Amino acid sequence: MRLASFNVENMFDRAKALNGSDWAEGKPALEAHKELNALFEKPRYSAADKQRMLKLMADNGLLKTDEGPLLLLRKIRGTLIKRPRVGEASIVAAGRKSWIGWVELKTEPVNEVATLNTARVLHAVAADLQVVIEAEDRTVLRLFNQQVLIEVAGKPFDHVMLVDGNDDRGIDVGLMTRAKYPILSIRSHVDDTDAKGTIFSRDCAEYEIGLPQGKRLWLLANHFKSKGYGTQAANDAKRKRQAQRVRELVDAHLLAGETLVAVVGDLNEIPANAPMDPLLRQGSPLQDISSHPAYASGGKPGTHGNCGASAKLDYILLSPDLFAKVTAAGVERRGMWGGTNGTLWPHFPELTNADEAASDHAALWVDLEL
Repeated sequence: MRLASFNVENMFDRAKALNGSDWAEGKPALEAHKELNALFEKPRYSAADKQRMLKLMADNGLLKTDEGPLLLLRKIRGTLIKRPRVGEASIVAAGRKSWIGWVELKTEPVNEVATLNTARVLHAVAADLQVVIEAEDRTVLRLFNQQVLIEVAGKPFDHVMLVDGNDDRGIDVGLMTRAKYPILSIRSHVDDTDAKGTIFSRDCAEYEIGLPQGKRLWLLANHFKSKGYGTQAANDAKRKRQAQRVRELVDAHLLAGETLVAVVGDLNEIPANAPMDPLLRQGSPLQDISSHPAYASGGKPGTHGNCGASAKLDYILLSPDLFAKVTAAGVERRGMWGGTNGTLWPHFPELTNADEAASDHAALWVDLEL
């Protein structure tokens, strides 16, 4: 059985703020999107709240119109902002009960070749269980599986599942499996909380997978808090809380006698840093496939960007019984561009420039004798 993980950034539509040439290009809009929606939820808007709303809306092209370059103001009922022909705009809503609405990220179709290269990565990996990170929703994932994979001679998966998570940008974690490996149950952890609030930025989607001979595998698909915005201290603390909760779930499975457990996904952290302590140290039973003698790194330690040591962000972590069943493991980078000129590693011949890359993450895979 082959288990794989891939950050599928280029399927169909995607937030324009996420489609720039680099993260910094869309970062202000992403931050404004989050802050504006948080301000809108306040029961009463202070003068300072209103001034801040106006500033963020002005910075993002929303002061004179509901549609800016990257953001869209969606109004359902009531009035948030008054825009006179003469004079300055003003926030007229008193608080959350005065109007219904929010700010959305505008979407656009991704590069068609990039979408096909995403399919080429999945076809090349040829997984039986394929975890996908940053998929928009189940409909998009299902259509991609049914319509795009066959365009590159790939075989569609038999089971496709995705549960919407907590990310307002609509980037979720999902799973596709072959008929031989049915999804028996799903547990979402979008509402898991601790003393500091909601734990998961997206979800820790917990899948129970049926295996031959009546066995079962517990697969925990994750996409931890990004490094993209917010302070480093806050981001590190969030990822550590997420890692601690995942560790609790793993320990609970092992205590219940479930010995086949895998934690898979983009954890947005390098192995040596403190946020990974609950999963890689502190008596953790989990082992990283990149530490297995059978793992083929392709000459690079990382999985993101230029794949240096500081870019090891993606993981397949296995319980002891699963790790003992590893027969091969590796990384698929042909869908990534690789450096300024695309010369750091071989890629698909259809990938001729950075805009056509399937992702800036590599796909990870592991073969298990189950």
